[in-house]
Amino acid sequence: MNFGVDTGFYPLGSCTMKYNPKINEEIASHPAFAGLHPLQPESTVKGAKEVEEGLGKALCAITGMKAFTFLPCAGAHGELTGLMLIREYHLAHGDTARTKVIVPDSAHGTNPASANVCGLEIVEVKSGANGLVDVESLKPLLGPDIAAIMLTNPNTLGLFEREIGEIAKLVHGCGGLLYYDGANMNPLIGKVRPGDMGFDVLHLNLHKSFSTPHGGGGPGSGPVGVAERLLPCLQNVHTSGFHGNFGVMLRAYAYILMLGRENVKMVGPLATLAANYIKESLKDDYKLPIPSVCKHEFVFDGLINDGARDGVAGATTLDVAKRLLDYGFHAPTIYFPLLFHQALMIEPTETESLETLDAFIDVMHRIAEEAAKDPEMLHSAPHNAPIGRPDETTAARQPVLKYE
Repeated sequence: MNFGVDTGFYPLGSCTMKYNPKINEEIASHPAFAGLHPLQPESTVKGAKEVEEGLGKALCAITGMKAFTFLPCAGAHGELTGLMLIREYHLAHGDTARTKVIVPDSAHGTNPASANVCGLEIVEVKSGANGLVDVESLKPLLGPDIAAIMLTNPNTLGLFEREIGEIAKLVHGCGGLLYYDGANMNPLIGKVRPGDMGFDVLHLNLHKSFSTPHGGGGPGSGPVGVAERLLPCLQNVHTSGFHGNFGVMLRAYAYILMLGRENVKMVGPLATLAANYIKESLKDDYKLPIPSVCKHEFVFDGLINDGARDGVAGATTLDVAKRLLDYGFHAPTIYFPLLFHQALMIEPTETESLETLDAFIDVMHRIAEEAAKDPEMLHSAPHNAPIGRPDETTAARQPVLKYE
């Protein structure tokens, strides 16, 4: 009864559930690769090393970084690795006072968590009314104690930080570094490079942006790239004889080689086109708190007409998500980011067909009509699923992990 990314639309915002071309799976499962053992002599894995080197060069070209390490096995693992590199960079320069990391209020939750695990203090910077980092609010936070700022660009609202040049100038001016959270890399691929924006360290989610869907908790890969000034720090990462999640690396390299230099340039524009197409098609039924051009994802703030009237509760974002299940669609991300009370975060990715997008748009219009006329229909959804609405809190805290 699991929902498959191969067989249905999976519009989770901020979590790019990519399609996985079967040629990638064939290559990753080829005996010449699948039969490798982590402890066999390095002289016998020259082909695998060539894959790693080739993928590293490709990712450097796409991101504007100078070198990558593939050891981190997840995005958050990459964040922690990147922050450790930043900390080591400052210590190597005798900058022991830099113990704070600036994080926007719209950031992914892993950003402050990773900084905290790394022993760094989190300083929050507010977003402006336009959903972007408020540069005037940023300025007073800068000083000799700032190690870095962590940014996702485009940010968690799917909006491009248009003042990234000024932000980079300000942070570098106080001696800090810029960390790029690669969770939202899709719309930039082939169009803009984080290295050219001034970022010093980044991680990529190969399992998001480079064709390995990561549903169910894995597999993942969070390689970290660095600018030239951090190359000496990167050397210290390779004290292990292991090289990360090689199966995901194979899939990513196959995907990049399959697209080639020219077609890689189509990824970003198509991701952006798909998201704006859905946004513009639905903005008359769903509240659009920031009515500007988005990148790969966008956020609604509930229904415009939720059917609420005297004695009748209106349909909520949760109700919309549950009703979508009746129509055969996976729900988007809901109630995140926390900037909006009824957040509904939609990310179509660059790989969905126009027919799929139109079908989703049609169903969302239909749900909006149902909410306006009979919100109770949404309150009691889903109607066609094997179960209705489980107690999600209990399910998370007291999971039943076997079928009886």
